Amino acid sequence: MQTSAPGDPEAAEVLPQHKFDYRSLEAYLNQHLPGFGADPGAKLTVTQYRLGQSNPTFYLQKGFQGYVLRKKPPGSLLPKAHKIDREFKVQKALFSIGFPVPKPLLYCSDASVIGTEFYIMEHVQGRIFRDFTIPGVSPAERSAMYVAVIETLAQLHSLNVNSLQLEGYGIGAGYCKRQVSTWTKQYQAAAHQDIPAMNQLSDWLMKNLPDSDNEEKLIHGDFRLENIIFHPKESRVIAVLDWELSTIGHPLSDLAYLSMFYFWPRTVPMISQGSYFQENIGIPSLEELISIYCHCRGINSILPNWNFFVAFAYFKVAGILQGVYSRYLLGNSISGNSFQFANVVQPLAETGLQLSKRTFRTTLSQIDTTRELFIQTRRGQEVLTRVKFFMKQHILPAEKEIIEFYVQNENSVDKWKKPSVIDKLKEMAKAEGLWNLFLPAASGLSQVDYALIAEETGKCFFAPEVFNCQAPDTGNMELLHLYGSEKQKQQWLEPLLQGSIASCFCMTEPDVASSDATNIECSIQKDGDSYVVNGKKWWSSGAGNPKCKIAIVLGRTKNTSSARHKQHSMILVPINTPGVEIIRPLSVFGYMDHLHGGHFEIHFNQVRVPATNLILGEGRGFEIALGRLGPGRIHHCMRTVGLAERALQIMCERAAQRVAFEKKLYSHCLNQFAIRPTVHKGSLFSTSSPTRVDVDFLMTDILTGGCGSLDCRKPYSHRRDPLVDPESRPQH
Repeated sequence: MQTSAPGDPEAAEVLPQHKFDYRSLEAYLNQHLPGFGADPGAKLTVTQYRLGQSNPTFYLQKGFQGYVLRKKPPGSLLPKAHKIDREFKVQKALFSIGFPVPKPLLYCSDASVIGTEFYIMEHVQGRIFRDFTIPGVSPAERSAMYVAVIETLAQLHSLNVNSLQLEGYGIGAGYCKRQVSTWTKQYQAAAHQDIPAMNQLSDWLMKNLPDSDNEEKLIHGDFRLENIIFHPKESRVIAVLDWELSTIGHPLSDLAYLSMFYFWPRTVPMISQGSYFQENIGIPSLEELISIYCHCRGINSILPNWNFFVAFAYFKVAGILQGVYSRYLLGNSISGNSFQFANVVQPLAETGLQLSKRTFRTTLSQIDTTRELFIQTRRGQEVLTRVKFFMKQHILPAEKEIIEFYVQNENSVDKWKKPSVIDKLKEMAKAEGLWNLFLPAASGLSQVDYALIAEETGKCFFAPEVFNCQAPDTGNMELLHLYGSEKQKQQWLEPLLQGSIASCFCMTEPDVASSDATNIECSIQKDGDSYVVNGKKWWSSGAGNPKCKIAIVLGRTKNTSSARHKQHSMILVPINTPGVEIIRPLSVFGYMDHLHGGHFEIHFNQVRVPATNLILGEGRGFEIALGRLGPGRIHHCMRTVGLAERALQIMCERAAQRVAFEKKLYSHCLNQFAIRPTVHKGSLFSTSSPTRVDVDFLMTDILTGGCGSLDCRKPYSHRRDPLVDPESRPQH
């Protein structure tokens, strides 16, 4: 099944064996489906999705409305197969609690309408990838999409079955034994020849059932990439499809089924005609997926019966493909490549037998799962090592001097200046080649490379400034690099890259809710060969820096376009332009952020600048803002992670030094849990504490662009309130 734009390109003419009475269907839907008959003059068109192997699925379009119909296949069917009513029931329950499934609209048990029972659901527009290597996206996005998929699966398995009101949906306990028995019978009923490996695998599975075959979770039964719809542009799951095999059972069967591509024999073509597994293209390793899944569910990542579930997954898919080939022989198959499956059942069964004998390690070999999941380039690793050395040798030793400077000048006019030691450090960093690391075109680093460098520099409040990687200049330089004209780059980007000037960014306004930037009222109006800027801005970061020479201003330009997001533009305004009035600095939680140039209210009163100062063109402001926003969010968040790392380190050092009640702090029982200390070469480390887990998974979420569903992690997060949980109390 594939869903995309209206008129779905993967839906083709209905196969002859699956045609039904369209008029009867239309009459029924006009009567029973609200809104279907809203346009009486619209014609109903029906096309069929060709890539499904089970229940025939159709795309219905009437006017501008699109629907999806699922029905039983015609002819003689295997027992207990193709239960359309179960699909509708489980989707209705899941949709009601916000789990990502298409909205179910109507179930019809009256076979007289189109020849079989059927149901209707909403048509979801998004992306489906039948090739598990997800071609056409970057390695970083590929990683993010897999993380989103595994988090969605963990979310499903974390649901309370009783609250879903699915009484009688499945038996639950004893699932593995029943499944082996069921698929053995299904295979035998559909077999066109004797395959010894299938019989041997069935016997092995029945003799090696998991000891704990009593889990009762809602499982999908066919959870794989091509049953997932991703957001059209974002790396997040918006719908899970094809619930025909869902039931109450053991959740690891879903996880193993999703993981089959890691072991797929290269002598057997992929079912979806996709590529085989490749390393170093952004697909997480099996151990990494299991680690994320187990963290989301709050369970141990050591899975003692993993070989059973992987072997069973191959047995099950071999049985499914045998059934597909059987329907092909009967003339009921949907897919045009069903005839190929006659020769894949045996090698898949043999692969299952081989996997049954393997000893699997399902835990990561390293504690730092993020470093495993988000791979640095060699250059990135080398630069990070040099940054760490520079931080240790030069930056951290200067902390005390710089803090004393700002304390001494807190109430003087010099508070906006920078101590001379920072300029010395900047020259040293530039000489070392540790300069403008944030900009790939200048540094040769990937976003992942720099994200981990930003984490390191976040451990000291002035370190980003030393490497010319401080906000808001980084965002402004990226903006000019991506969207500026050659003249704008020469005049403003080059001195910013040299560090000889600074800049500020003016977007938020005091008089409107600027969280929705379409409310921005500052005007940028064309007047001959100039633009005139009028408006008030505040929280304009960097304006207090004595070296700040240029402001990038977002404002509204006259535009006849009705599109809300094409009515704003960005323009370069030199700070010394007549009419620019810097009103006052604003504090953040009592801090003025002097080092960073503070956050100011600025008024623009009839400020006239050349028309050549407009960036990219009128109405392009939102496009530019989004291009600026993405990398900046990663930089800021990773620096915060670095700060959390530093705080955890300081807490450990304090716990190792402070004695209370004749014991070091880390020896007290509550702190044993909060810190879980590990002593190595005389130093104290926290390697597996709740705090350590929070920091690691915060980093993972940042590097995936926040794409993952946080909901599935919330029940298992280690965030605690120190007022009610003594295990989270600070170290004193």
